[in-house]
Amino acid sequence: MNRKEQNRRLIMMIITYLELLVQVGLYEIAWYYYYYLKIIRYDSKLYFKGFILVLVVYTVILYLFTNTYGGLKIGVMKRMELFLSHFFALLGTNAATYCQLSLMHGYLVPPGVMLALTAAQVVFAGGWILMAYRIYRRIFPPRKLLLVYGERSIEDIMHKFSSRKDKYEITRCMNVREGAETVLDELEKEYDGVVLWDIPTAVRNKLLKYCYSRSVRVYMMPKIPDVIVKGAEQLHLFDTPILLTREFALTVEQRIIKRCIDVVCALLLLVLASPFMAVTAIAIRLYDGGPVLYRQIRCTRDGKQFGILKFRSMRVDAEKDGVARLASQNDSRITPIGKFIRAVRIDELPQLFNILAGDMSFIGPRPERPEIIAQYLKEMPEFAFRLKVKAGLAGYAQVYGKYNTTPYDKLKLDLTYIENYSVWLDIKLMLLTLKILFKPESTEGVDASQITAMKAGKQEEE
Repeated sequence: MNRKEQNRRLIMMIITYLELLVQVGLYEIAWYYYYYLKIIRYDSKLYFKGFILVLVVYTVILYLFTNTYGGLKIGVMKRMELFLSHFFALLGTNAATYCQLSLMHGYLVPPGVMLALTAAQVVFAGGWILMAYRIYRRIFPPRKLLLVYGERSIEDIMHKFSSRKDKYEITRCMNVREGAETVLDELEKEYDGVVLWDIPTAVRNKLLKYCYSRSVRVYMMPKIPDVIVKGAEQLHLFDTPILLTREFALTVEQRIIKRCIDVVCALLLLVLASPFMAVTAIAIRLYDGGPVLYRQIRCTRDGKQFGILKFRSMRVDAEKDGVARLASQNDSRITPIGKFIRAVRIDELPQLFNILAGDMSFIGPRPERPEIIAQYLKEMPEFAFRLKVKAGLAGYAQVYGKYNTTPYDKLKLDLTYIENYSVWLDIKLMLLTLKILFKPESTEGVDASQITAMKAGKQEEE
Protein backbone atom coordinates (compact mmCIF):
# COMPACT_ATOMS: atom_id res chain seq x y z
CA MET A 1 0.00 0.00 0.00
CA ASN A 2 1.58 3.26 -1.12
CA ARG A 3 1.72 6.48 0.84
CA LYS A 4 -1.21 8.04 -1.01
CA GLU A 5 -3.42 5.05 -0.24
CA GLN A 6 -2.42 5.17 3.42
CA ASN A 7 -3.26 8.87 3.68
CA ARG A 8 -6.67 8.31 2.10
CA ARG A 9 -7.50 5.55 4.54
CA LEU A 10 -6.27 7.66 7.45
CA ILE A 11 -8.69 10.42 6.43
CA MET A 12 -11.63 7.99 6.32
CA MET A 13 -10.63 6.48 9.68
CA ILE A 14 -10.59 9.94 11.29
CA ILE A 15 -14.01 10.75 9.80
CA THR A 16 -15.39 7.43 11.05
CA TYR A 17 -14.22 7.83 14.64
CA LEU A 18 -15.22 11.50 14.78
CA GLU A 19 -18.79 10.39 14.11
CA LEU A 20 -18.62 7.98 17.05
CA LEU A 21 -17.29 10.76 19.28
CA VAL A 22 -20.16 13.04 18.28
CA GLN A 23 -22.67 10.28 19.08
CA VAL A 24 -21.05 9.86 22.50
CA GLY A 25 -21.22 13.64 22.95
CA LEU A 26 -24.95 13.65 22.25
CA TYR A 27 -25.42 10.94 24.86
CA GLU A 28 -23.29 12.93 27.31
CA ILE A 29 -25.59 15.93 26.94
CA ALA A 30 -28.73 13.85 27.47
CA TRP A 31 -27.23 11.96 30.39
CA TYR A 32 -25.83 14.98 32.22
CA TYR A 33 -28.63 17.51 31.77
CA TYR A 34 -31.47 15.07 32.36
CA TYR A 35 -30.61 11.74 33.94
CA TYR A 36 -27.87 13.13 36.17
CA LEU A 37 -29.14 16.58 37.22
CA LYS A 38 -32.85 15.73 37.44
CA ILE A 39 -32.95 12.08 38.51
CA ILE A 40 -29.66 10.75 39.83
CA ARG A 41 -28.30 11.73 43.22
CA TYR A 42 -24.59 10.98 43.49
CA ASP A 43 -22.16 11.91 46.21
CA SER A 44 -20.15 14.83 44.76
CA LYS A 45 -16.88 13.08 45.63
CA LEU A 46 -17.74 10.28 43.21
CA TYR A 47 -19.06 12.59 40.50
CA PHE A 48 -16.05 12.90 38.20
CA LYS A 49 -14.99 9.22 38.27
CA GLY A 50 -18.57 8.05 37.87
CA PHE A 51 -19.17 10.50 35.04
CA ILE A 52 -16.11 9.26 33.14
CA LEU A 53 -17.03 5.63 33.77
CA VAL A 54 -20.54 6.14 32.33
CA LEU A 55 -19.08 7.66 29.15
CA VAL A 56 -16.46 4.93 28.80
CA VAL A 57 -19.07 2.19 29.16
CA TYR A 58 -21.33 3.88 26.60
CA THR A 59 -18.43 4.32 24.17
CA VAL A 60 -17.43 0.66 24.43
CA ILE A 61 -21.01 -0.57 23.92
CA LEU A 62 -21.53 1.78 20.97
CA TYR A 63 -18.29 0.67 19.33
CA LEU A 64 -19.10 -3.03 19.77
CA PHE A 65 -22.58 -2.67 18.28
CA THR A 66 -21.37 -0.45 15.43
CA ASN A 67 -18.52 -2.80 14.59
CA THR A 68 -20.79 -5.86 14.76
CA TYR A 69 -23.32 -4.33 12.36
CA GLY A 70 -20.57 -3.09 10.02
CA GLY A 71 -21.21 0.60 10.66
CA LEU A 72 -17.50 1.38 10.34
CA LYS A 73 -17.30 0.11 6.75
CA ILE A 74 -17.62 3.30 4.74
CA GLY A 75 -17.46 2.53 1.04
CA VAL A 76 -17.84 -1.22 1.55
CA MET A 77 -21.57 -1.16 2.18
CA LYS A 78 -24.14 0.76 0.19
CA ARG A 79 -25.43 3.93 1.84
CA MET A 80 -28.81 2.50 2.89
CA GLU A 81 -27.17 -0.64 4.23
CA LEU A 82 -24.72 1.48 6.23
CA PHE A 83 -27.60 3.58 7.55
CA LEU A 84 -29.40 0.46 8.73
CA SER A 85 -26.18 -0.65 10.42
CA HIS A 86 -26.02 2.62 12.36
CA PHE A 87 -29.74 2.50 13.13
CA PHE A 88 -29.55 -0.93 14.74
CA ALA A 89 -26.25 -0.14 16.44
CA LEU A 90 -27.73 2.98 18.08
CA LEU A 91 -30.95 1.14 18.93
CA GLY A 92 -29.05 -1.70 20.59
CA THR A 93 -26.64 0.63 22.40
CA ASN A 94 -29.34 2.89 23.79
CA ALA A 95 -31.57 -0.05 24.78
CA ALA A 96 -28.65 -1.60 26.67
CA THR A 97 -27.81 1.77 28.25
CA TYR A 98 -31.42 2.34 29.30
CA CYS A 99 -31.45 -1.04 31.03
CA GLN A 100 -28.12 -0.19 32.65
CA LEU A 101 -29.42 3.13 34.00
CA SER A 102 -32.60 1.49 35.29
CA LEU A 103 -30.66 -1.26 37.06
CA MET A 104 -28.30 1.29 38.60
CA HIS A 105 -31.18 3.18 40.18
CA GLY A 106 -33.58 0.38 41.02
CA TYR A 107 -36.51 1.50 38.86
CA LEU A 108 -37.42 2.16 35.24
CA VAL A 109 -36.16 5.66 34.51
CA PRO A 110 -38.34 7.78 32.17
CA PRO A 111 -37.55 6.67 28.57
CA GLY A 112 -38.61 9.87 26.78
CA VAL A 113 -35.20 11.50 26.70
CA MET A 114 -33.51 8.27 25.61
CA LEU A 115 -35.99 7.96 22.72
CA ALA A 116 -35.39 11.59 21.73
CA LEU A 117 -31.63 10.99 21.94
CA THR A 118 -31.91 7.95 19.66
CA ALA A 119 -33.92 9.93 17.11
CA ALA A 120 -31.35 12.76 17.12
CA GLN A 121 -28.47 10.31 16.76
CA VAL A 122 -30.17 8.51 13.84
CA VAL A 123 -30.74 11.82 12.04
CA PHE A 124 -27.13 12.82 12.60
CA ALA A 125 -25.94 9.40 11.36
CA GLY A 126 -27.95 9.83 8.16
CA GLY A 127 -26.39 13.21 7.46
CA TRP A 128 -22.93 11.94 8.33
CA ILE A 129 -23.26 8.98 5.96
CA LEU A 130 -24.18 11.27 3.05
CA MET A 131 -21.16 13.50 3.78
CA ALA A 132 -18.80 10.58 4.33
CA TYR A 133 -19.75 8.96 1.04
CA ARG A 134 -19.18 12.18 -0.87
CA ILE A 135 -15.71 12.42 0.61
CA TYR A 136 -15.06 8.72 -0.02
CA ARG A 137 -16.02 8.91 -3.69
CA ARG A 138 -13.86 11.98 -4.16
CA ILE A 139 -10.70 10.46 -2.71
CA PHE A 140 -11.40 6.85 -3.75
CA PRO A 141 -12.43 6.70 -7.43
CA PRO A 142 -13.60 3.30 -8.75
CA ARG A 143 -10.75 0.81 -8.97
CA LYS A 144 -9.84 -0.29 -12.49
CA LEU A 145 -9.72 -4.08 -12.48
CA LEU A 146 -8.53 -6.86 -14.74
CA LEU A 147 -10.82 -9.91 -14.71
CA VAL A 148 -9.14 -13.27 -15.36
CA TYR A 149 -11.57 -16.15 -15.90
CA GLY A 150 -11.70 -19.78 -17.01
CA GLU A 151 -14.45 -21.94 -18.50
CA ARG A 152 -17.21 -20.68 -16.24
CA SER A 153 -19.43 -17.90 -17.58
CA ILE A 154 -18.53 -14.41 -16.34
CA GLU A 155 -22.10 -13.08 -16.64
CA ASP A 156 -22.82 -13.55 -12.94
CA ILE A 157 -19.62 -11.98 -11.62
CA MET A 158 -19.82 -9.09 -14.10
CA HIS A 159 -23.35 -8.36 -12.90
CA LYS A 160 -22.21 -8.35 -9.28
CA PHE A 161 -19.31 -5.98 -9.88
CA SER A 162 -21.47 -3.69 -12.04
CA SER A 163 -23.84 -3.32 -9.07
CA ARG A 164 -21.04 -1.42 -7.30
CA LYS A 165 -19.91 1.02 -9.97
CA ASP A 166 -18.99 3.40 -7.17
CA LYS A 167 -16.17 1.02 -6.20
CA TYR A 168 -15.18 -1.09 -9.19
CA GLU A 169 -14.71 -0.81 -12.93
CA ILE A 170 -13.69 -3.94 -14.82
CA THR A 171 -11.77 -2.51 -17.75
CA ARG A 172 -10.69 -5.78 -19.38
CA CYS A 173 -11.53 -9.49 -19.25
CA MET A 174 -8.98 -12.19 -20.12
CA ASN A 175 -9.45 -15.93 -20.44
CA VAL A 176 -6.68 -18.10 -19.00
CA ARG A 177 -6.60 -19.93 -22.34
CA GLU A 178 -4.66 -16.94 -23.63
CA GLY A 179 -1.80 -18.27 -21.49
CA ALA A 180 -0.46 -17.41 -18.04
CA GLU A 181 2.46 -15.45 -19.52
CA THR A 182 0.09 -13.27 -21.54
CA VAL A 183 -1.90 -12.54 -18.39
CA LEU A 184 1.29 -11.68 -16.50
CA ASP A 185 2.31 -9.28 -19.25
CA GLU A 186 -1.09 -7.61 -19.04
CA LEU A 187 -0.67 -7.18 -15.28
CA GLU A 188 2.34 -4.96 -15.98
CA LYS A 189 -0.11 -2.30 -17.15
CA GLU A 190 -1.87 0.19 -14.90
CA TYR A 191 -4.55 -1.73 -12.98
CA ASP A 192 -5.74 -1.14 -9.44
CA GLY A 193 -6.31 -4.85 -8.93
CA VAL A 194 -7.08 -8.19 -10.52
CA VAL A 195 -10.12 -10.46 -10.17
CA LEU A 196 -9.39 -14.21 -10.31
CA TRP A 197 -12.69 -15.80 -11.28
CA ASP A 198 -12.84 -19.58 -10.92
CA ILE A 199 -9.71 -20.52 -12.85
CA PRO A 200 -7.66 -23.76 -12.59
CA THR A 201 -5.79 -24.00 -9.30
CA ALA A 202 -2.32 -24.30 -10.81
CA VAL A 203 -2.73 -21.12 -12.90
CA ARG A 204 -4.43 -19.32 -10.03
CA ASN A 205 -1.56 -20.06 -7.65
CA LYS A 206 0.99 -18.76 -10.15
CA LEU A 207 -0.94 -15.51 -10.68
CA LEU A 208 -1.58 -15.11 -6.95
CA LYS A 209 2.13 -15.44 -6.11
CA TYR A 210 3.00 -12.96 -8.84
CA CYS A 211 0.49 -10.39 -7.57
CA TYR A 212 1.55 -10.90 -3.96
CA SER A 213 5.23 -10.38 -4.79
CA ARG A 214 4.41 -7.07 -6.49
CA SER A 215 1.79 -5.87 -3.97
CA VAL A 216 -1.04 -6.07 -6.50
CA ARG A 217 -4.54 -6.15 -5.00
CA VAL A 218 -6.35 -9.46 -5.71
CA TYR A 219 -10.07 -10.28 -5.52
CA MET A 220 -10.26 -14.07 -5.60
CA MET A 221 -13.41 -16.17 -5.74
CA PRO A 222 -12.65 -19.11 -3.40
CA LYS A 223 -13.32 -22.71 -4.32
CA ILE A 224 -14.92 -25.06 -1.80
CA PRO A 225 -11.54 -26.48 -0.59
CA ASP A 226 -10.34 -22.89 -0.03
CA VAL A 227 -13.24 -22.24 2.34
CA ILE A 228 -12.54 -25.45 4.24
CA VAL A 229 -8.83 -24.69 4.57
CA LYS A 230 -9.55 -21.10 5.64
CA GLY A 231 -11.32 -22.44 8.73
CA ALA A 232 -8.53 -24.88 9.59
CA GLU A 233 -6.66 -24.69 12.88
CA GLN A 234 -2.96 -23.93 12.66
CA LEU A 235 -0.75 -26.29 14.66
CA HIS A 236 2.84 -25.76 15.77
CA LEU A 237 3.87 -29.33 16.56
CA PHE A 238 6.99 -29.24 14.41
CA ASP A 239 9.04 -26.63 12.64
CA THR A 240 6.69 -26.98 9.66
CA PRO A 241 3.27 -25.24 9.75
CA ILE A 242 0.40 -27.73 9.84
CA LEU A 243 -3.26 -26.99 9.10
CA LEU A 244 -5.81 -29.20 10.86
CA THR A 245 -9.35 -29.73 9.58
CA ARG A 246 -11.25 -31.72 12.20
CA GLU A 247 -13.57 -34.66 11.60
CA PHE A 248 -16.38 -32.92 13.54
CA ALA A 249 -17.97 -29.53 13.00
CA LEU A 250 -18.72 -28.53 16.62
CA THR A 251 -17.16 -29.70 19.87
CA VAL A 252 -19.30 -31.16 22.68
CA GLU A 253 -18.93 -27.94 24.67
CA GLN A 254 -20.01 -25.83 21.70
CA ARG A 255 -23.08 -28.01 21.12
CA ILE A 256 -24.15 -27.73 24.77
CA ILE A 257 -23.77 -23.93 24.82
CA LYS A 258 -25.49 -23.60 21.45
CA ARG A 259 -28.43 -25.70 22.64
CA CYS A 260 -28.81 -23.65 25.83
CA ILE A 261 -28.84 -20.42 23.82
CA ASP A 262 -31.42 -21.90 21.42
CA VAL A 263 -33.83 -22.92 24.20
CA VAL A 264 -33.58 -19.64 26.14
CA CYS A 265 -33.90 -17.41 23.05
CA ALA A 266 -36.76 -19.50 21.60
CA LEU A 267 -38.78 -19.23 24.82
CA LEU A 268 -38.19 -15.48 25.08
CA LEU A 269 -39.12 -14.88 21.45
CA LEU A 270 -42.27 -16.99 21.75
CA VAL A 271 -43.43 -14.81 24.64
CA LEU A 272 -42.60 -11.57 22.78
CA ALA A 273 -43.95 -12.69 19.41
CA SER A 274 -47.14 -14.40 20.63
CA PRO A 275 -49.41 -11.37 19.90
CA PHE A 276 -48.08 -11.10 16.32
CA MET A 277 -48.44 -14.83 15.83
CA ALA A 278 -52.05 -14.74 17.02
CA VAL A 279 -52.96 -11.87 14.67
CA THR A 280 -51.22 -13.60 11.75
CA ALA A 281 -53.07 -16.87 12.40
CA ILE A 282 -56.44 -15.09 12.45
CA ALA A 283 -55.66 -13.16 9.23
CA ILE A 284 -54.63 -16.31 7.33
CA ARG A 285 -57.72 -18.18 8.49
CA LEU A 286 -60.10 -15.37 7.57
CA TYR A 287 -58.58 -14.84 4.11
CA ASP A 288 -59.40 -18.21 2.52
CA GLY A 289 -60.46 -20.50 5.36
CA GLY A 290 -57.45 -22.74 4.81
CA PRO A 291 -55.04 -24.08 7.42
CA VAL A 292 -52.97 -21.57 9.35
CA LEU A 293 -49.77 -23.59 9.52
CA TYR A 294 -47.88 -25.27 6.72
CA ARG A 295 -45.86 -28.36 7.56
CA GLN A 296 -43.18 -29.49 5.17
CA ILE A 297 -40.48 -32.18 5.32
CA ARG A 298 -36.97 -30.72 5.52
CA CYS A 299 -33.51 -32.09 6.31
CA THR A 300 -31.31 -31.17 9.26
CA ARG A 301 -27.99 -32.53 10.57
CA ASP A 302 -26.82 -35.79 8.96
CA GLY A 303 -29.80 -35.68 6.60
CA LYS A 304 -32.35 -36.37 9.34
CA GLN A 305 -35.84 -35.42 8.17
CA PHE A 306 -38.30 -33.39 10.25
CA GLY A 307 -41.50 -31.42 9.71
CA ILE A 308 -40.75 -27.69 9.54
CA LEU A 309 -43.55 -25.35 10.60
CA LYS A 310 -44.44 -22.10 8.86
CA PHE A 311 -47.39 -19.79 8.63
CA ARG A 312 -48.99 -20.60 5.28
CA SER A 313 -48.15 -17.86 2.76
CA MET A 314 -49.29 -19.63 -0.46
CA ARG A 315 -52.55 -20.94 -1.78
CA VAL A 316 -53.64 -24.31 -0.46
CA ASP A 317 -53.10 -25.87 -3.93
CA ALA A 318 -49.69 -24.21 -4.48
CA GLU A 319 -47.99 -27.50 -5.39
CA LYS A 320 -50.92 -29.53 -6.67
CA ASP A 321 -48.70 -30.86 -9.49
CA GLY A 322 -46.46 -32.50 -6.87
CA VAL A 323 -43.30 -30.71 -8.07
CA ALA A 324 -41.11 -29.14 -5.37
CA ARG A 325 -39.99 -25.66 -6.35
CA LEU A 326 -38.72 -22.49 -4.69
CA ALA A 327 -40.79 -19.31 -4.73
CA SER A 328 -40.15 -17.27 -7.87
CA GLN A 329 -40.24 -13.52 -8.42
CA ASN A 330 -43.86 -12.28 -8.40
CA ASP A 331 -45.03 -15.81 -7.67
CA SER A 332 -48.81 -15.99 -8.26
CA ARG A 333 -49.12 -18.78 -5.67
CA ILE A 334 -48.39 -16.34 -2.82
CA THR A 335 -51.45 -14.77 -1.21
CA PRO A 336 -51.62 -11.03 -0.38
CA ILE A 337 -51.27 -11.84 3.31
CA GLY A 338 -48.45 -14.21 2.42
CA LYS A 339 -46.53 -11.44 0.63
CA PHE A 340 -46.60 -9.33 3.77
CA ILE A 341 -45.65 -12.01 6.27
CA ARG A 342 -42.85 -13.22 3.98
CA ALA A 343 -41.52 -9.67 3.60
CA VAL A 344 -41.27 -9.18 7.37
CA ARG A 345 -40.40 -12.86 8.01
CA ILE A 346 -43.38 -13.49 10.30
CA ASP A 347 -44.03 -16.72 8.37
CA GLU A 348 -40.88 -18.20 9.97
CA LEU A 349 -41.96 -17.67 13.60
CA PRO A 350 -43.58 -21.12 14.11
CA GLN A 351 -40.11 -22.59 13.62
CA LEU A 352 -39.42 -21.54 17.21
CA PHE A 353 -41.27 -24.73 18.13
CA ASN A 354 -38.90 -26.68 15.85
CA ILE A 355 -36.01 -25.13 17.76
CA LEU A 356 -37.46 -26.14 21.12
CA ALA A 357 -37.99 -29.67 19.77
CA GLY A 358 -34.30 -29.85 18.88
CA ASP A 359 -34.77 -30.24 15.13
CA MET A 360 -33.33 -26.80 14.39
CA SER A 361 -31.03 -24.19 15.86
CA PHE A 362 -31.31 -20.41 15.76
CA ILE A 363 -28.28 -20.16 13.51
CA GLY A 364 -27.30 -22.71 10.88
CA PRO A 365 -27.77 -23.53 7.19
CA ARG A 366 -31.39 -23.18 6.14
CA PRO A 367 -33.06 -26.61 5.87
CA GLU A 368 -33.87 -27.77 2.34
CA ARG A 369 -36.46 -30.26 1.11
CA PRO A 370 -35.18 -33.78 0.37
CA GLU A 371 -36.29 -33.51 -3.28
CA ILE A 372 -34.40 -30.26 -3.81
CA ILE A 373 -31.31 -31.59 -2.02
CA ALA A 374 -31.37 -34.58 -4.39
CA GLN A 375 -31.40 -32.22 -7.38
CA TYR A 376 -28.50 -30.23 -5.97
CA LEU A 377 -26.45 -33.37 -5.23
CA LYS A 378 -26.66 -34.52 -8.85
CA GLU A 379 -24.79 -31.41 -9.95
CA MET A 380 -22.85 -30.72 -6.77
CA PRO A 381 -22.10 -33.61 -4.37
CA GLU A 382 -20.44 -31.15 -1.97
CA PHE A 383 -23.88 -29.73 -1.12
CA ALA A 384 -24.09 -32.49 1.49
CA PHE A 385 -21.42 -30.63 3.50
CA ARG A 386 -24.18 -28.30 4.76
CA LEU A 387 -25.62 -31.24 6.71
CA LYS A 388 -22.64 -31.40 9.09
CA VAL A 389 -24.51 -29.12 11.54
CA LYS A 390 -28.12 -28.65 12.61
CA ALA A 391 -30.33 -26.58 10.31
CA GLY A 392 -31.06 -23.02 11.41
CA LEU A 393 -33.81 -20.40 11.51
CA ALA A 394 -31.28 -18.03 9.97
CA GLY A 395 -27.75 -18.53 8.77
CA TYR A 396 -24.57 -17.10 7.32
CA ALA A 397 -25.95 -17.45 3.80
CA GLN A 398 -29.08 -15.50 4.72
CA VAL A 399 -27.14 -12.66 6.35
CA TYR A 400 -24.54 -12.28 3.61
CA GLY A 401 -26.50 -13.67 0.66
CA LYS A 402 -29.97 -13.49 -0.83
CA TYR A 403 -32.93 -15.82 -1.19
CA ASN A 404 -31.93 -16.46 -4.82
CA THR A 405 -28.19 -16.86 -4.19
CA THR A 406 -26.97 -19.86 -6.20
CA PRO A 407 -26.37 -23.15 -4.37
CA TYR A 408 -22.61 -22.96 -4.94
CA ASP A 409 -22.40 -19.59 -3.27
CA LYS A 410 -24.80 -20.67 -0.49
CA LEU A 411 -22.63 -23.70 0.15
CA LYS A 412 -19.49 -21.57 0.39
CA LEU A 413 -21.20 -19.18 2.80
CA ASP A 414 -22.58 -21.99 4.97
CA LEU A 415 -19.19 -23.73 4.98
CA THR A 416 -17.63 -20.46 6.11
CA TYR A 417 -19.97 -20.58 9.13
CA ILE A 418 -19.35 -24.27 9.84
CA GLU A 419 -15.56 -24.04 9.59
CA ASN A 420 -15.31 -20.84 11.63
CA TYR A 421 -17.98 -21.57 14.24
CA SER A 422 -17.91 -19.86 17.61
CA VAL A 423 -20.55 -18.80 20.12
CA TRP A 424 -19.71 -15.18 19.36
CA LEU A 425 -20.32 -15.81 15.64
CA ASP A 426 -23.80 -17.14 16.49
CA ILE A 427 -24.55 -14.03 18.58
CA LYS A 428 -23.25 -11.76 15.83
CA LEU A 429 -25.40 -13.46 13.18
CA MET A 430 -28.45 -13.19 15.46
CA LEU A 431 -27.91 -9.44 15.67
CA LEU A 432 -27.28 -9.10 11.94
CA THR A 433 -30.43 -11.08 11.15
CA LEU A 434 -32.48 -8.12 12.41
CA LYS A 435 -30.94 -5.93 9.71
CA ILE A 436 -31.73 -8.24 6.79
CA LEU A 437 -35.44 -7.94 7.59
CA PHE A 438 -35.18 -4.46 6.06
CA LYS A 439 -33.28 -5.58 2.94
CA PRO A 440 -35.80 -6.39 0.18
CA GLU A 441 -33.25 -8.32 -1.89
CA SER A 442 -32.96 -10.89 0.90
CA THR A 443 -36.46 -12.15 0.03
CA GLU A 444 -36.24 -11.98 -3.78
CA GLY A 445 -37.50 -15.11 -5.49
CA VAL A 446 -35.59 -17.11 -8.05
CA ASP A 447 -36.28 -16.82 -11.78
CA ALA A 448 -39.69 -18.16 -12.75
CA SER A 449 -38.08 -20.80 -15.01
CA GLN A 450 -36.15 -22.33 -12.14
CA ILE A 451 -37.30 -25.25 -10.00
CA THR A 452 -34.36 -24.73 -7.66
CA ALA A 453 -31.80 -22.01 -7.21
CA MET A 454 -29.46 -23.84 -9.61
CA LYS A 455 -28.63 -21.84 -12.70
CA ALA A 456 -27.33 -23.31 -15.91
CA GLY A 457 -23.66 -22.76 -16.57
CA LYS A 458 -22.84 -22.01 -12.92
CA GLN A 459 -21.02 -25.22 -12.10
CA GLU A 460 -17.82 -24.66 -10.21
CA GLU A 461 -14.55 -25.72 -11.74
CA GLU A 462 -12.54 -27.88 -9.39
